[in-house]
Amino acid sequence: MLQQLCQEIKQAVAGAVPQTDGQPIPDIVVETPPSVQLGDLALPAAFTLAKRLKKAPKAIAETLAEALREIPWIDKAEVAGAGYLNLKLRRGRWLTELYRSILGGEYGLFPGPPPFPGKVIVEHTNINPNKAAHIGHLRNAVIGDSFVRVMRFLGQEVEVQNYIDNTGVQVADVVVGFQNLSAITAEEVLERRPVPFDYYCWDLYARTTRWFEENPERTALRQQALQEIEHGTGETARLAELVATENVRAHLATMNRLGIRYDLLPRESDILHLHFWNWAFRQLKEKEAIQFIGQGKNAGCWIMKTDGSGPEESGDEKVIVRSNGTVTYVGKDIAYQLWKFGLLGMDFHYRPFQGYDDGKPLWASCSEPQETAAAPSFGKACRVYNVIDQRQSYLQEIVAAGLRALGFHLEADNSVHFSYEMVALSPRCCADLGIELKEEDQQRSYVEVSGRKGLGVKADDLIHRLEQLAGEEVRARHSLSGEEAASIAHRIAVSALRYFLLKYTRNSIIAFDFKEALSFEGETGPYLQYSVVRANNIFRKLEEAEPGALEEIRRLDGGAALDDWLQKNDDIWEMVLMASRLPDAIRQALANLELSIPARWAFTLAQKFNLFYHRHRILSEKDRETRLFLLLIADLFRSQMTKALELLGIEVPDRM
Repeated sequence: MLQQLCQEIKQAVAGAVPQTDGQPIPDIVVETPPSVQLGDLALPAAFTLAKRLKKAPKAIAETLAEALREIPWIDKAEVAGAGYLNLKLRRGRWLTELYRSILGGEYGLFPGPPPFPGKVIVEHTNINPNKAAHIGHLRNAVIGDSFVRVMRFLGQEVEVQNYIDNTGVQVADVVVGFQNLSAITAEEVLERRPVPFDYYCWDLYARTTRWFEENPERTALRQQALQEIEHGTGETARLAELVATENVRAHLATMNRLGIRYDLLPRESDILHLHFWNWAFRQLKEKEAIQFIGQGKNAGCWIMKTDGSGPEESGDEKVIVRSNGTVTYVGKDIAYQLWKFGLLGMDFHYRPFQGYDDGKPLWASCSEPQETAAAPSFGKACRVYNVIDQRQSYLQEIVAAGLRALGFHLEADNSVHFSYEMVALSPRCCADLGIELKEEDQQRSYVEVSGRKGLGVKADDLIHRLEQLAGEEVRARHSLSGEEAASIAHRIAVSALRYFLLKYTRNSIIAFDFKEALSFEGETGPYLQYSVVRANNIFRKLEEAEPGALEEIRRLDGGAALDDWLQKNDDIWEMVLMASRLPDAIRQALANLELSIPARWAFTLAQKFNLFYHRHRILSEKDRETRLFLLLIADLFRSQMTKALELLGIEVPDRM
């Protein structure tokens, strides 16, 4: 609605401004005044136009005000100061239209074309399939999943991919660990289940890393394993496939606990076996985008230059093919990015991923034709978002440079690195998890995690601990069955985790803390859930006392009486106006790649509702008309907030 109104405002201004010298109308900025008592919207347009029209801003503002008063939603257009325009809306009409939009499932979103003209691919999670997921991986997955929800809310077709690097160094290290350090085989781990498979690999990976450090010559085993894995045959390749597949199953189960789903699992091995990389490699050589190094530290390697300065070792370079012939991550990623845009003229084969069922098939790439139901059409995107942490920025630049070197400039421009900073642990969180810290680490504001060192918190342990703490709080407040208490505790835990990971700007380092995340007060997920539970309780009691009363509210046409009531209640009107801004918060999140915007919007709206809840005795209000209006506001809030929380991946429990 607000977007539609802003368009009408800009059209009215353009129509009121005389055309001079064929110059286009400058961009009209619509601002939010500091108080609704001044106005609901403000325009500094008169100052922008003053020089062009050679008139005083105040005189221009008076002319614009007359045109703006013709817009049906605008009640008053007032000139303030030297030429500011303050606009006041017809409050009753605005609320009525917003409420109808929410009941119609649009939530104030002005219908229009999706942000981009074709399919968008969002690639996220991308955990190396060599061990259990940790808290840092969760930030990637939560950001990616919420971003997908936001884009789909705006009508965008989105394909969600979780890239599986099953031929990388990390998988090779675990394979070497099983072959040289483990007392039992991978199959025995799966059969006996002394611990979950991904947990066993977590410890084995850290042990193997230390083993390499003790004697660097042992890393030759890693290189040998990499070559055998890339070749795709033999015992080492079979073991790598088992390790990767079982860890992927564990990762999917972890993400499923947080409501995170995918459409496709593209596997790195298939990029090699289907010769995607060979095609890209030939093209890069023909275009002289990569060059062979004959001497120096990169002797025998193919490298890419991003500054056009040639193959000198001092240049800005990245190894694409190692001297032993194995392809680096970035090389395979160039081929993968070409496939995403449909530029290879080649495709994967596909099969449903076995052992995973959430009511919708999850597809995985494969190298051989399959006798299964036809897979959807994957790839061929108009835009690609790669959700990868800030430390990978340079590698993402190399991928884009590879596309440009091949002449695909538009696709390079539409390859978007959705970056974010790392997640660490607060010292208090480490203590809660039983992680022993050195004295100097106990004094730090946060402690970095390291998979290679085995220092960190496994994602499933974190979620389990959050569920435990939330369950203790729920059982202290209510007498519930074990199953119901567990269900509520799970929703609270997911809310606490997801909101904590989203409320900070993506370029902020997060120090996770249980107490801070789980608080029912302040800027937390449980606080937002609690505000909706409060609103839902109002209508539960209403339905028990007056069956069918909600339908009466939803048929209500308050007319002039509603407008008069809102004119007398600025605090309620502020909440209505804030509720109408959900689509704008979503659009800003897309434009800025910043999920903290809708997260903070939700927190502000929850604060306003809780003030409203404490100031007004909604169900016991004696005046029937006022009571209906109060109930309408409460219903509007809970509907809009529930949708906002859904976009953040948060479910509202029945009670808290």
